[in-house]
Amino acid sequence: MSVKQRRKLYSQVMKWAMYLSTAIVIGITLSFVIYIFYKGLGHITFTLLFTSPSYLEERIGILPDILNTIYIVFTTLLFVVPLGMVSAIYLNEYPHHRWWIQVMDRAIETLAGIPSIIFGLVGMLFFCQFLGFQTSILAGALTLVIMNLPIMIRTCVESLKTVPQSYREGAFGLGAGRFVVIWTVVLPSCMDGIFTGMMLSIGRILSESAALLFTAGLAHQLSGYFEGLFRSGSTLTVALYVYAKEQGEFDVAFAIAAILLILIMIIHLITQYLYKRIERRLHV
Repeated sequence: MSVKQRRKLYSQVMKWAMYLSTAIVIGITLSFVIYIFYKGLGHITFTLLFTSPSYLEERIGILPDILNTIYIVFTTLLFVVPLGMVSAIYLNEYPHHRWWIQVMDRAIETLAGIPSIIFGLVGMLFFCQFLGFQTSILAGALTLVIMNLPIMIRTCVESLKTVPQSYREGAFGLGAGRFVVIWTVVLPSCMDGIFTGMMLSIGRILSESAALLFTAGLAHQLSGYFEGLFRSGSTLTVALYVYAKEQGEFDVAFAIAAILLILIMIIHLITQYLYKRIERRLHV
């Protein structure tokens, strides 16, 4: 067999291996989604979605858990998006003090590898006890901010690196300062990376339970946003754990899992809509 034939055979094998790997990943993902919807959608009722749990009436309702989940997602993004963007801009656009940037890189890599249960323990000691927030939505959100900062920073840094250097040089040549160049040239060119970081953060926020058990608590109480920030509140993932592990209500657990998937899809669609609106305005 000639060298050309071996290369062609190698290319064909790698191509079909790629197709097979893609099919396996898609098949596993679809099987999980279909199974959860099959087991959960039939148990989603009006009472489950729009009422609070009542042990006296033996009623199970997850409306407080849905609202607490939305509160935590919104509060976490409110902190993690600007912090992640500013940190990424500093790391990529201000190349001074290389030793300090290397220290920050090592710190970000370390944060990304720490188990979530440790974040929960530190969040409980610092936010709940030292700062006096007690077990609350705010303490849980601030803990998730620290957990999601590495994701947001790394995604934004990689997106900033895709902006051609000629854009910056052209703006500098016109007399613009560094802040103006970043705000008017660099950031509009990497909005897709910022929204990707937001989606990855939202996915981790919605899937987190271990850290929130220590910081946000297990309460199923209905409250408004500002009032609920300083109260204990269970999210959907924590409620799923409680109903499945502590109470043995597996039908309710599958229903919550299906609701979580639907909520992720809705948030993804909203994020895509906002991204397209912002992109159109930036390119007008």
